[in-house]
Parts: sequence; structure tokens; C-alpha cells
Amino acid sequence: MQIVEKAAAKINLSLDTPFSHPDGSQEWEMVMAAVDLADYVTITTIPKRTKIEVRTDTGFLPNDRRNLAFQAAHILQMRFNVMEGVKIEIEKHIPVAAGLGGGSSDAAAVLRGLNRIWKLGLSLAELAEIGLEIDADVPFCVYSQTAYVTGKGEKITPLPKMPAAWVVIAKPTISVSMPVILRQIDYERIGHVNTPALLAGAHQQDWQQVYPYMKNVLEPITSHHYPQILDLKARMLQSGACAAQMSGTGPTVFGICEKQSRAQRVLNSIKGFCKEVYIVRTLS
Repeated sequence: MQIVEKAAAKINLSLDTPFSHPDGSQEWEMVMAAVDLADYVTITTIPKRTKIEVRTDTGFLPNDRRNLAFQAAHILQMRFNVMEGVKIEIEKHIPVAAGLGGGSSDAAAVLRGLNRIWKLGLSLAELAEIGLEIDADVPFCVYSQTAYVTGKGEKITPLPKMPAAWVVIAKPTISVSMPVILRQIDYERIGHVNTPALLAGAHQQDWQQVYPYMKNVLEPITSHHYPQILDLKARMLQSGACAAQMSGTGPTVFGICEKQSRAQRVLNSIKGFCKEVYIVRTLS
């Protein structure tokens, strides 16, 4: 049997970490949204064998157990004792190692797809719990809708959808190591997000009250090493974006615009400064 799942990118409208757990992992407090920049994951089950194969149309990704989509298939196969092989073909559109959750979204797509193919009957909450074993962003990507994300990433509280807007996404040609950035968090000095104010605006669907409270507490850490992140952000705001911010641990910066013409102006201001630039819609 074959199924195709859309794997949407995510952006962090806010990202905060109140504390770290004894095992060194972070407690997260985030508001996340999905955008219409997506990979397409074709999942084909193969009877009478148990091998998992992953193929991508890019040479940047591993196709073995290091691949998050492979891990998703393996976990479901083992946990539910499914004696069927899986071939996973990923058509990549989300930039790799960009802070946009591409690998996590691919893994979430595999979880959703195999749940349907194998008739496992798992709820989104159950898939999200399994997804946390793969990566902290997988639970959100299972839902792939505007949500308040807490815990280690597994607690997903859906929020009213973002209004239709245009998002300019720019990825500098640098690579950021998430573990390296996370190790530099200073919990004594970190400036936290006013999450209650941001959530109040989101619940009222008053996004003019959301934009001022958007914040990513990792942005100062990453931009200390890569100042072009702040340059991109400043250019977006100067060109008329309602808000601009780094996503995840970076290096991608996104700007939100309410009109396509404004988004085009933002894109024009940065396309000579950054090669990998996209205009996409919010998933509303």
C-alpha cells in the first residue's frame, strides 16, 4: 500500500526554556505555527519483508538509522510487531539544518501515514508521545497546527489558527549545531518571553497583540556567533514586516507580512544578501 503525506515546516512565534531537567534536557515553552513550505513523503509498505529503506532527492541527508523518518518507521514496526517492510521517499523542499523542523516533520509524516496504513488506531496525542522519542519537534509536527508547546515538547495545546498571512523565510548559508547552542544557555541571565500576553493575543485572534510579544530566547546566543542573523532580521523589519525572528536554534529568520506586496518588498530587500529565500503562506 502507498500513501503520500505532506510534511510542513514550522516556525517559532515564541521560544523559551524556563529550566533544564536533571538529565540535561530542556523544559520548553513555545508557540509554534506551520507554514506552507513542505516536504512530500511517499510511504510504501512491502509485504513479506521487514527492511526499512529511505531515499531522498538530496545528498545532504543520511538514509539509515540517523534519519528521523527511518526512526519513526522503526519504532512503529517494533512496538506493534508489524511484519512489513517500508520504503520512504522524501521530496525535500524544507532547507536542511535550518531551525524549521524539516527532519521532524518528515518523521511525523511517517508516523501519521503508517498509523493509517497499518490501522493502528493511534490518536494524535499518542503519536506525539511516540514522536518525542525521536526529537522534541516531532510532537508539534504530528499536529502541524498553531499550538502552545510545553514539557519536553510533548505537551501540545492547539490554539486558534493564525490568520492568513505571508511569511518570508531566509536561511543564511551557515550551519548551526543545536547541541552547541543549547549548552550555552545561561538560566541565571536568560530573558524570558511574556508568554501569557502572547497567548492572550492568540486566543483573541488579535495578532497585532501577538507580534510585540514574539521572542526567541536562543536568538542572542546564535546571533552572537552569526551576526548576519540580526542583519537579516533588521532588514525584514525595515522593509515592513509586522514581526521578524529567528526560528528554533537558527539560522533561519522569518518575517510575517499581512499583504503579499509587503512580503515581496521584504524579499527584494534580502535576496541579494541571502540566497535561500522563500515566500510562503501560513497554514490557516
